[in-house]
Amino acid sequence: MALSSCSTVNDLITSNLPESHSGRPTIVVSLREQEAYLYRGGYRTASSRISSGREGYRTPIGRFQVIRKDEDHRSSLYGDYVDDSGRVVKANVDSRRDSRPPHSHFVGTPMPYFLEFSPGYGLHQGYLPGVPASHGCIRMPYWKARQFYNAAHIGTSVVVKPY
Repeated sequence: MALSSCSTVNDLITSNLPESHSGRPTIVVSLREQEAYLYRGGYRTASSRISSGREGYRTPIGRFQVIRKDEDHRSSLYGDYVDDSGRVVKANVDSRRDSRPPHSHFVGTPMPYFLEFSPGYGLHQGYLPGVPASHGCIRMPYWKARQFYNAAHIGTSVVVKPY
């Protein structure tokens, strides 16, 4: 992975610092700030830029708990139709709406370090264009998604605050 910007290098460094506080982790997401925060024992131990759900695909707000962790998760709804050689036949599809071309199969978009907090919604590594742009999930840079994933466990509190 190329480290092409200061924020990427900063994410790499800060996400690999040893934990300075103990206690149960809590994740707080501010949709208004487009930031996620990791707390331990009441102390903020990490923060990350995010990209939440865009218009028509809003991220759910409220109090949740991590209900599933999947380090190598793939979307079951959004992805590409590919042929048997792995060549993309039809890109950026919604498997519920877009018909499958002949001799192809669906491959879901990768969502590494997936922390599901509500059925079908979670925090995971993904593209951050600087604005809400997802289908409702909370995207984070690679190093931060990995840091939050490693700190969280099933049952970790996730609070999503509104705009």
